[in-house]
Amino acid sequence: MEVASLYRRVLPSPPAVEFASAEGKRLFAEALQGGTMEGFFNLISYFQTQSEPAFCGLASLSVVLNALAIDPGRPWKGPWRWFDESMLDCCEPLHKVKAEGITFGKVVCLAHCAGARVQSFRADQTTIHDFRAHLTRCASSQDCHLISSYHRSPFKQTGTGHFSPIGGYHAEKDMALILDVARFKYPPHWVPLTLLWDAMNTTDEATGLLRGFMLVSRRSSAPSLLYTVSCGHGSWKSMAKYCVEDVPNLLKDESLDNVTTLLSRLVESLPANAGDLIKCVIEVRRKEEGESSLSKEEKERLFLKEKVLQQIRDTDLFRVVHELQYPKGLCGSCSSSSDEDSLAEIAATVCCQGAAFLSGNLVSRDGFCCRETCIKCIEANGDGLKTVISGTVVSKGNEQAVDLLLPTSSSKTSLCNSNLRSKIVKYPSSTDVLTVLLLVLQPNTWLGIKDENVKAEFQSLVSTDNLPDLLKQEIGIRNQHH
Repeated sequence: MEVASLYRRVLPSPPAVEFASAEGKRLFAEALQGGTMEGFFNLISYFQTQSEPAFCGLASLSVVLNALAIDPGRPWKGPWRWFDESMLDCCEPLHKVKAEGITFGKVVCLAHCAGARVQSFRADQTTIHDFRAHLTRCASSQDCHLISSYHRSPFKQTGTGHFSPIGGYHAEKDMALILDVARFKYPPHWVPLTLLWDAMNTTDEATGLLRGFMLVSRRSSAPSLLYTVSCGHGSWKSMAKYCVEDVPNLLKDESLDNVTTLLSRLVESLPANAGDLIKCVIEVRRKEEGESSLSKEEKERLFLKEKVLQQIRDTDLFRVVHELQYPKGLCGSCSSSSDEDSLAEIAATVCCQGAAFLSGNLVSRDGFCCRETCIKCIEANGDGLKTVISGTVVSKGNEQAVDLLLPTSSSKTSLCNSNLRSKIVKYPSSTDVLTVLLLVLQPNTWLGIKDENVKAEFQSLVSTDNLPDLLKQEIGIRNQHH
């Protein structure tokens, strides 16, 4: 028995005008001549159809992120780094999106997590005149794209809430081009901007909030060199509670009469999985036969990593935190009988992280077993020798060889011509992570400290005013000269 199937829908026209129709082509030509189709070409170059009926938000964002040439920093398949719906899972599990769809706020969250700059506007936070101005600006540029969250009913289309990028604007006719990511249902089409505003000015029953639009562009700042936040791990929830609720409550304790006691209490009350939130940005590459030197780009990145790591360790805050964690007074440059063991542990850890990274797994390195590692030096394009951890990682019966470029001390000696214990390997430690975490918290976090002397001393430790510019960039701070 044959089962009836559904092949697309007939686009209700009016109110929409199909993009490929004679009138749609004329509107395109006129808008192109008017300069408000500049963003269209990048969008259409990376346009895709949503792979699931409820993935309209993910597909819209994938198109826009790829159109903006934002590097996801992790591979999609093989060695290729590319945004795909399957990679947009840090704010909402994919299985939940597949079953229930995604809300406006969660798409905004995903855009932030993916490394984009986002400005979001619900319909009750702006006006149709502002919307028109934003659309005109984005449509006249290749550096900004607009994603609309709207209800289909004002266009007489079947369905409910939907997301799609806006591909352009016809100023004279006051019409917007919707690049519908549900191409299996409706083709791209022009709609009156006033009607699009009405479609956005509707309530999402899942949240009780109005829909709206978001402007997505590239961030002007460079990505972090050493650390990133992994919001794909559940630790962000406990860390958010720690920063917003636990720390302010802890600071009310009047027994915190010195900085050491305060820091001890902060460390003791950290969630057990705090280390899963802040991840080290490892410099990983596939190990190729005969590849014995670093490229110029790899060498420059490694130099910057070493520089910012040293700047972290030069802060007074790092010194205090380090002394707290290592009360016997052993400094980071002192050798000990456990050096080789600790380096072996580091080697196995980072190689598993590297293999997980290359496989696209940013949440966990579980299931990756490091079979063997070695620490070696390779030539950095005539600029001396650099430390590399090379390892073979086994996962599900498959072996993968990886190289990890490791920040090291500025010592002129190398592992290749000196004893291992004379080399300081600066793999970012828990002390580094905790120092950075305390520096990035909002300054008003510490206003609740009761003892004024302790408050003044602690605020001086976590002050970012006199930090070097490179470290300010790492922790996300820009001074007025940038």
